[in-house]
Amino acid sequence: MHQRRRMLVQLTALTGLMVSAGLLSPVRAQEWNAAAFKAKTVEDVLKVLDSEQAPEESSMVKLSAPDVADNGALVPIGVETSLPATELAILVQKNPSPLAALFKLPPGTESYVMTRVKMNESSRVYALAKVDGRWLMTSKEVMVTLGGCGA
Repeated sequence: MHQRRRMLVQLTALTGLMVSAGLLSPVRAQEWNAAAFKAKTVEDVLKVLDSEQAPEESSMVKLSAPDVADNGALVPIGVETSLPATELAILVQKNPSPLAALFKLPPGTESYVMTRVKMNESSRVYALAKVDGRWLMTSKEVMVTLGGCGA
């Protein structure tokens, strides 16, 4: 037990010295798109996401979501495509802020994400994938029996 604690203290001290000497630098979080998350409608979100044209419906984008969510506070949503996407987004039409999640994918990354979102009420959920500079999408109606964003 004392051996582990001693090792932890040593590693913490070594890491601190390396950061202060400039040998290690903290990882910077990527800036998030505040305007997209503050938009109040799906159309406004699409404008902010640099969508020059309307997203194209595509069977290449797969959305996994329950038909009925018992609790709107924890709705599992997945987005997947076999295409080399650079961004994946999840939008919930009737939420106070429709953009629920935006993922920027590094080159070579598998185009698949899974998360849980809050849903205010039954609503259409959109899954978007940015491929070659254009947005592809699919959508699904999800029924919510107990709202999660309640006022």
